[in-house]
Amino acid sequence: MAHQSQRMDPNTDNPNIQPTKYVLSKKLDSLFLEVYEIYKFILRFFKEVFMPPYEFKEIIHQCYEVGYKSLPLISLTGFITGVVFTDQSRPSLANFGATSWIPSLISIAIVRALAPLVTALIAAGKVGSNMGAELGSMKVTEQIDAMEVSATNPFKYLVVTRILATTFMIPLLVMYTAFVALMGGFLSVHSHEQTSFAMFFSQVFESLSFLDLFSTSFKSTVFGFTIGLVGCYCGYNSSKGTEGVGKAANSAVVAAMFLIFVEEIVIVAIVNAFR
Repeated sequence: MAHQSQRMDPNTDNPNIQPTKYVLSKKLDSLFLEVYEIYKFILRFFKEVFMPPYEFKEIIHQCYEVGYKSLPLISLTGFITGVVFTDQSRPSLANFGATSWIPSLISIAIVRALAPLVTALIAAGKVGSNMGAELGSMKVTEQIDAMEVSATNPFKYLVVTRILATTFMIPLLVMYTAFVALMGGFLSVHSHEQTSFAMFFSQVFESLSFLDLFSTSFKSTVFGFTIGLVGCYCGYNSSKGTEGVGKAANSAVVAAMFLIFVEEIVIVAIVNAFR
């Protein structure tokens, strides 16, 4: 029998397995492949969202899950944010004899920055992790595969509906959070300066401009889309196994929060250029 030379992989005992070749390196190749998968995922969403059938019932159900079920936590967080920010600001303004500017300061800080950011971070932790874990568990138990077999489009039913729900509901939650935070600020101001309700909110609205309201609405919509997209992507593409469900939920929260801070910096820089 003639001797046949075979290439040996130093990392394996099987002579038939060829060594893996990378274009750049293992980590960089994985990074670019991940970016490409995210790009395909986003393109598929924009393709599916305009094509029938439209899952209106599921969208309304997801809006209920995202919006209504988040109200208790959002209410408590928004109220505490308003009270704490007011109490923290008062000593600094009192040093300059400018306590009368507290309502204006509160309105600008809450509407421009605190309400969108606090709401988005709370939603990323609550809604994003829930989406990642839910879709991840469906992936593990092969429910997504079963939907494909039963002639149901799982991407449209599971992903598109959730992303639309977060995109619609986060701006509404931000408006609600801003109102609750301003009410907390008013109670704090009223307890110290005896400022009336009408005077407080007249100063609040005098300090706000159309650009503030527009930038907050736009920012909130972007945050909502990001939370839904990241949560669905991590869950829909999770690895099989119970460990993959935990990683999907954790990755959804971490990635969504990181992207929210990045988007906040970019949008603030753009708005300040217009301002």
